[in-house]
Amino acid sequence: MYSRFNQNEMLKIQISDERTLKEIQSDFNSYFPFLKLEFFKTPHRVGQGSAKDLIIAPHKFVKDCRTLKPSGFLEIKEGMTVNQLEQLCYTSFGLAAQVFRKSGNVWLETSATDNWTLLQQNNEGAELSTQIKENRENLDNIDPY
Repeated sequence: MYSRFNQNEMLKIQISDERTLKEIQSDFNSYFPFLKLEFFKTPHRVGQGSAKDLIIAPHKFVKDCRTLKPSGFLEIKEGMTVNQLEQLCYTSFGLAAQVFRKSGNVWLETSATDNWTLLQQNNEGAELSTQIKENRENLDNIDPY
């Protein structure tokens, strides 16, 4: 089980107008290395994905991307679900977010597993990425002759 959290620890990500989306993404990814946050122009429904053409470029400032203007901290626990985090981003800061999970070299939307916790998603990403890496290494070691 992969976790950077201590018991009852909370990740606090500062949300303010002068921060870029990339900074928020980096803060999140430092605790969940097999997950990433993408920000979109509009929110998605629970269990559904977001259109790729609605992704907001990471270099954009928070002030240019949100519908609500309060500053503060996005407080994240590893036991919260993907849906809870995405809803919190939108209701507290007006940021339409979607969590993606790493699978090898590909990032998959977690829309079908929005009810999983962030820890479950991150652990699944770690396991999938490790399996894919091991499979590639095993294939590289096969003598074709």
